[in-house]
Amino acid sequence: MLQKILWLSLSVSLFASVCPPSIAKLEKEAKEGSKEAMYQLGYIYENGIGVKVDYKKSMQWYKRMAKGYNYCITSLKQEPNKSKSMLPFVDELDAQLDPSVDDKGTTFTISKVDTPTPETKSLIKELYQDHFFGLTPYHKNYMLPFGIANKKYRRFSELIPPNAPLRPEQQLYNEYSHKEVEFQISFKKRLTYNLFGWNESFVAAYTQRVWWQIYSKSAPFREMDFEPELFLSVPSSSYMDENFGLKSIRYGYLHRSNGRDGYASRSWNRMQMSGLWQWGNLFLTSRIWYKFPEKRKSVSYYNGSGLNPDGSVVDPNQKGDDNPNIIDYYGYGDIHLQYLYGKHQISTMFRYNFGMGDGEKGAVELGWMYPFFGSTNMYWYTKIFSGYGESLIDYGRSITKASFGFSFSRGLF
Repeated sequence: MLQKILWLSLSVSLFASVCPPSIAKLEKEAKEGSKEAMYQLGYIYENGIGVKVDYKKSMQWYKRMAKGYNYCITSLKQEPNKSKSMLPFVDELDAQLDPSVDDKGTTFTISKVDTPTPETKSLIKELYQDHFFGLTPYHKNYMLPFGIANKKYRRFSELIPPNAPLRPEQQLYNEYSHKEVEFQISFKKRLTYNLFGWNESFVAAYTQRVWWQIYSKSAPFREMDFEPELFLSVPSSSYMDENFGLKSIRYGYLHRSNGRDGYASRSWNRMQMSGLWQWGNLFLTSRIWYKFPEKRKSVSYYNGSGLNPDGSVVDPNQKGDDNPNIIDYYGYGDIHLQYLYGKHQISTMFRYNFGMGDGEKGAVELGWMYPFFGSTNMYWYTKIFSGYGESLIDYGRSITKASFGFSFSRGLF
């Protein structure tokens, strides 16, 4: 089917250059169910072949084609002599191993997102068609060589309690510079598409953020946060899409930790649900989560004394919740906004705890991206963060920081 669509693209271009098609005839065939006619109409309005360019009409015809796209290929996917399992679900699960399933999912995903401007259309294609071993960008991938915070960072030791009193010479060693490099890698892999017949996608994703004290003498890594996740993305109904801009809903599991031991260990596990919305060039992700409860460690571990009531030394690697009060700082959700203005991409993140814990706490992040001297895969990127939870190791400390550098991919949801 994908080869057929590519052939149709070439055919429409050649045909239109010699003899512009009859819009009325194509619309009549499309209304009768012709997927080819729907695609041709989408292509004609997109490229202004004999008509005025109309991205809205173009996407309407592409969407109509995509709604029947899955059923069109499903009828062809079984080979005549291929034996079938008695369980249809097992047959469908086996079919997910075919690489073409990911292409079907990509085609459907692109059709769900409206592309009112050429800039939006270019970004959508960049996000969903740049395959590398089936991997595509997830969140932004960036390198920020210049970052400066309003205060020095705390150095956390695996063996010394965070609140333990320090000698003057230890205090100096207990701080990191307020200048550092930050980078992030983030990618996802679609595991299945339309397994249950809802045009849904089951996706595995991974994000890693690193804070590197490259301007210090030994250039240590101050912190590394690892964030694997699994989620099910279910597209919204046509009614919710057209009337409210809701594109899909995600349900998933998210783990985040810094991979360290003892008193420097930070981790938590969440179930999360997010709604993905679009209104023209404005994209919004609204997310809520639930933190899985964990067994608490000893009181002596949390109070920072380093000693148990009987005078014995606290085991810094005892099992239990590393950070039972983390919700007081991260709250129960966040909101991400992305706005495309020409070639500019402006992003914001909001997080607030609504007064939980020992006071009102939250965070805000503002970002700006623009192509690097006309590049299609590299962008200037600058961001300002202010609040709690910049990294896991110091989630309980408010930081204001400005960073500048480059991004190698862009994200919308």
